[in-house]
Amino acid sequence: MLLARLVDVSQQVAATTARSRKIAALAELFADTRPEHVALVISYLAGRLPQGRIGIGWTVLRDPVPPAPHPRLTVSDTDTALTGLAAVTGPGAQAERKRLVRELMAAATADEQKFLVRLLTGEVRQGALDAIALEGVAKAANAPADDVRRAVMLDGSLPRVAGALLAEGPAALERFALRVGTPVQPMLAHTAKSVTAAIQALDAPCVVEEKLDGIRVQVHRSGEDIRVYTRSLDDITDRLPEVTLAAGQMQGDHFILDGEVIALDSTGRPLPFQDVSSRVGSRLDVETARATLPLSPVFFDVLAADGEPALDLPGSERHAVLARLVPEPMRVRRAVVDDPASAEQTAAAEEFFAETLRRGHEGVLVKALNAPYVAGRRGRSWLKVKPVHTLDLVVLAAEWGHGRRTGLLSNLHLGARAADGTYVMLGKTFKGLTDEMLRRQTDRLRELAVEDDGFTVTVRPELVVEIAYDGLQRSPRYPAGVALRFARVLRHRPDKPAEQADTIDHVLESRA
Repeated sequence: MLLARLVDVSQQVAATTARSRKIAALAELFADTRPEHVALVISYLAGRLPQGRIGIGWTVLRDPVPPAPHPRLTVSDTDTALTGLAAVTGPGAQAERKRLVRELMAAATADEQKFLVRLLTGEVRQGALDAIALEGVAKAANAPADDVRRAVMLDGSLPRVAGALLAEGPAALERFALRVGTPVQPMLAHTAKSVTAAIQALDAPCVVEEKLDGIRVQVHRSGEDIRVYTRSLDDITDRLPEVTLAAGQMQGDHFILDGEVIALDSTGRPLPFQDVSSRVGSRLDVETARATLPLSPVFFDVLAADGEPALDLPGSERHAVLARLVPEPMRVRRAVVDDPASAEQTAAAEEFFAETLRRGHEGVLVKALNAPYVAGRRGRSWLKVKPVHTLDLVVLAAEWGHGRRTGLLSNLHLGARAADGTYVMLGKTFKGLTDEMLRRQTDRLRELAVEDDGFTVTVRPELVVEIAYDGLQRSPRYPAGVALRFARVLRHRPDKPAEQADTIDHVLESRA
């Protein structure tokens, strides 16, 4: 398949808001794709490189290369070229990468070049592409979307399921089943503004559980074989001896548990997510890592027990199974709301939320007790509630958008005021912006522009925006050593001068 065909569909999907049109365009593309290439096509459309990070930045991409006059580059050619790029190491690697990139770009048309630049820099943004691609695969194979969705949930890989489905037809879905030892995409939650709002939205018996700020883990045990997987289904068993030890001491067998790994200080308060992430990501030997920062597993759900799937059981029954397998100290704290109409129980749930925050955790999850575990989905039966932090920050620069945001200044560089009158950058965000906000901020930032390199527009620090964020994290990339977590724009503040934006001292104080 020519890369130009993929690029054309990518542009179609990005340019329309109609879900049906996105699915139809993808279905037509997948129907014309050889099964062995489906995984690659889906990865490119979602902006993922099978090779992972390959060390290509703007210094390599900034010099333009004359485009090819006609499409001739195939998806397979592109994959081969990127595999070669990923293999370049050692002295002279940067020069060799630049040579190989220019060679690839010379074989690409202008539209293909633009796509490749976004692909290499992680700027392909299609919006919920995997969910739409799944329906496109189902349509192309004439298979029920729900059956394809369940196969992907249980197998953990849309590209793998798609390849089998398009090669063999709907009968291939029968072999995708829940198996201990094969990681499953975790169930996710939607958000609610408050515990009371979440209880009212569920309108059914529910439970309020502590939301822990750790590393999501899925633990599989079959006899003496214990495996630990991350939310992204990576195997990190060798980095978490505490978890394998805990799972090995449990009474049951052939089970799959869902939980978090956290770290606690000497008083029992949780340590920051970055501490946990650094420990899990470290390449220290096991004993050194454990001595550096001991970790604690905490479990909140069970997907299988004694070799039998538990996914379809209601939450109340799954918790009974979990309680049989997992000792109470390793189970998440919870408060049950039997009657969602009870003002007394709702008040108790709100107090549980407040106490959870006082204990240092990031919020709660409110879960319907009658709902199954829907792997890989952001289900409406799980609602997360977290306190909202906001800051008024100054826009220091903005990046030109892609797809539907082409021609609009989208990704904002955000800064807080320093004592000397300069601004300290705290991160970037393109989230929360409506079409109207994008239009207005583009007009205003063009008026404030002092430099435009074709990718980023540097502006006079005058536009203030109100930003919601989930907290701060350590970041060596930024001068204050911290960055905003999950920042999103709430509104522009044209009424507020930059001199009244929040200071970096205020930001750092809020972290304490």
